[in-house]
Amino acid sequence: MKIWYVGAYGIVSTTAMVGGMLIERNNFQKTGLVSELPYFDGLSKYSPLSFEFGGHEIRRVENAYQATLQHWEANRHFERHLLEEVREGLEKIQAKKGTAINCGSGVQALGELETLESRDLTLSEIVERLEKDLLEFADDDTVVINSASTEPLLNYSEKYHGSLDGFEKMIQDDVKEHASASILYAYVALKNGIPYGNFTPSPGSSIPALKELAVEKKTPHAGNDGKTGETLVKTTLAPMFAYRNLKVIGWMSYNILGDLDGLVLSHSENKESKVISKDKVLEKIYGYSPFSITQIEYFPSLVDNKTAFDFIHFEGFLGTKMKFYFIWDAVDAIVAAPLTIDIARFLLFAKKKGIYGVVRELGFFFKSPMDTNNVNTHSQFEELVKWFVDIF
Repeated sequence: MKIWYVGAYGIVSTTAMVGGMLIERNNFQKTGLVSELPYFDGLSKYSPLSFEFGGHEIRRVENAYQATLQHWEANRHFERHLLEEVREGLEKIQAKKGTAINCGSGVQALGELETLESRDLTLSEIVERLEKDLLEFADDDTVVINSASTEPLLNYSEKYHGSLDGFEKMIQDDVKEHASASILYAYVALKNGIPYGNFTPSPGSSIPALKELAVEKKTPHAGNDGKTGETLVKTTLAPMFAYRNLKVIGWMSYNILGDLDGLVLSHSENKESKVISKDKVLEKIYGYSPFSITQIEYFPSLVDNKTAFDFIHFEGFLGTKMKFYFIWDAVDAIVAAPLTIDIARFLLFAKKKGIYGVVRELGFFFKSPMDTNNVNTHSQFEELVKWFVDIF
């Protein structure tokens, strides 16, 4: 199968490329791949563990090997010999120039960028270039995964985002103030019948216009915002209090992170959508809103290690107040990268089984799953398994 990454030279995308190539070549261990659990036996018939990678990127880097090496030198997030084993394959992956339109000051802080809009192209011309690049790569076994940096909140317009006709008029009339990179990438994928997974909090395919397009083109899509760390623990642990009829009074989450993700999120306009994505889960689980503090702070020396400190204040029998604490500390790319492969495999499976529109059952992988309020990790996993078994 083919995976086209938006943000192809990011640490999540490049780590997924390394892992995918190693698994294909050496039958390397598949720890971390949900899709390789026994519940999903037979998936390889539709979505084999055989990969070709490509993508769009806005940073000036020569190829995927050079990008991966930069991340490795900062993080040492896997053994160096593993990178060298797939060097030749990575060097062949040269990402196409992408767009960062209305992606905020956080993305601009990434350094020297090469974007389509820097050439004063119109929205129509940008879309045409993105489409040309994707179609030169794609075949019937292709999935697009958005793993780019978090965008600011979309300047939403019912006129332009509420219907497909309005969206295409926005492009035709070059109304840039209501566009964003993620919705343009999603449009290009869905327009061409290519499944799309949004691993970011950015809007992607979640707007009504693109949900309409996905149905029209009979194409599956899923998102938003990969659930990889602190929120994974939160949505796994939070139901425990509900099951025991314990009242959660307050929940404080303090997240510190470095690397390019942390740099982007150190800018308030980019951080806002991420905080919203992390903060909504408690209300969805409990049906009420405990006092909540969610903070995300840039801590450069951590690089790709993301550390979260959580404090839960809860009330039990006879009104007695008690406390629970946990710390999550993980290399974000290592927990995130395999999930992008999982999502791509399940989306390709859905396409081949004639499933289209929002695939709600893939909500297990996301903080803010589309078209469902279920964020309970336990029941989300049960839904995923049932969905697979029912349509296999």
